[in-house]
Amino acid sequence: MDSWAGMTPYDSRMISSDAYADKRGLILTSLHEIGAEQPLALDKSTSNLFRHRVQTRGHRLDLRGFNQVIQVNAEERFVEVEGLTTYEDLVRETLPFNLIPTVVPQLKSITVGGAIAGIGIESSSFNYGFVHETMKELEVLLADGTIVVATPENQHRNLFYGFPNSYGTLGYALRVKIALVPIKPFVKLTHSRFSELDAYFEALARVSSERSVDFVDGTMFHAHELYLTTGEFVDHAEWLSDYTFMNIYYQSISRHRTDYLTAHDYLWRWDTDWFWCSKHFLLHYPMMRRLWGKTRLRSAVYWKLWKQWHESRLAQLVSGVIGVRQEAVIQDVEIPLEHAARFAQFLNQDIGIQPVWICPVAAYDSSRVYPLYPMTPGKLYVNFGFWDVVRTTHDEGYFNKLIENKVRELEGHKSLYSTSYYSKEEFGRLYNEGDYRQLKARYDPLCKLKNLYDKCVLKQ
Repeated sequence: MDSWAGMTPYDSRMISSDAYADKRGLILTSLHEIGAEQPLALDKSTSNLFRHRVQTRGHRLDLRGFNQVIQVNAEERFVEVEGLTTYEDLVRETLPFNLIPTVVPQLKSITVGGAIAGIGIESSSFNYGFVHETMKELEVLLADGTIVVATPENQHRNLFYGFPNSYGTLGYALRVKIALVPIKPFVKLTHSRFSELDAYFEALARVSSERSVDFVDGTMFHAHELYLTTGEFVDHAEWLSDYTFMNIYYQSISRHRTDYLTAHDYLWRWDTDWFWCSKHFLLHYPMMRRLWGKTRLRSAVYWKLWKQWHESRLAQLVSGVIGVRQEAVIQDVEIPLEHAARFAQFLNQDIGIQPVWICPVAAYDSSRVYPLYPMTPGKLYVNFGFWDVVRTTHDEGYFNKLIENKVRELEGHKSLYSTSYYSKEEFGRLYNEGDYRQLKARYDPLCKLKNLYDKCVLKQ
């Protein structure tokens, strides 16, 4: 344990299979006590979605208790984990075995089930694909109160492949078995600067195809200042940087050609400042950072405060008083590599958000098809993550609609965790409505759970 510098000492919270079975029995009893026609919705306090939703009547299902690891199988390199377990808690249990999930989303509060029902990505995705491509088995609570186990081979394989990007409209993940990979104690980072978009994406493609490193991501500060960051596991570090308090990771990218972090701190390098969104709380100023305190420097705190503010009447009043309208542009999109430079130019010229996170991703197994978020086999995509507000004099959704149009033009995909403005017909074409209808008919025929379009676009 001494080699895992950066980990906070803790008592393991792993539970037994019997304890998991007891919790499962209790939730089934709860469901069977309500009416067969009663609509269901997951308690929204478990959600990290960046879109406001209309509260609907119905039974609100609280699965927050399904938040523990069941077993870590170091020999076969897999972990069984409950669906509402955060990646922070999951990694705490796997690191002592010198193992981590093949893809660890960059924010501590993201849950395993959420990253599978949505689309999870990180700097190992050039090699392992999305989070849902790491799962081996999925146990799903259906709306009628039954539980099914879905694998790539059994009678529920359609649900196994159809669950990603379903956002809780087919059922809820109670237990997941996901793949683990061995690691070393430290990560050596190399930040390479580029000033031309074409050269940058050529280098990103080359590094991704060579697969000589363990991690690849990047940062675009503007069109002529881009950084490609590679990471590789090492047994020894020449020094160690700490970006958990006064030093800020994203600021270090332009200052250090080479850097070293513990494996633990590398996984959460973006969480301390919510990438760079902590600046909205003035936390890029050292004095504010000290007043804020180290324990509150984490994405979960920022997210709760952001949500409370944007749902408050005070925010509306302040906007009216200062006379400045803003549009939240919080999106992640995947663009085919050959169009990535064009999209980057579009972001700089037409949207104006900076910085932008960049992460390459390719399907891990080209023989597997996930119909609600299909990726062309053998093709490298580039994820662009951009999260900010833009001053506007246009109608509501103007900039987000521009982005949707450009993504469609460049044959990309857009994640659905934030605002969307698609028509029902366009949404159906982009996200394979035919496959979704078949899944809905089999696994939620009474439509006790919301429809995907209603939930992700209409926000109902």
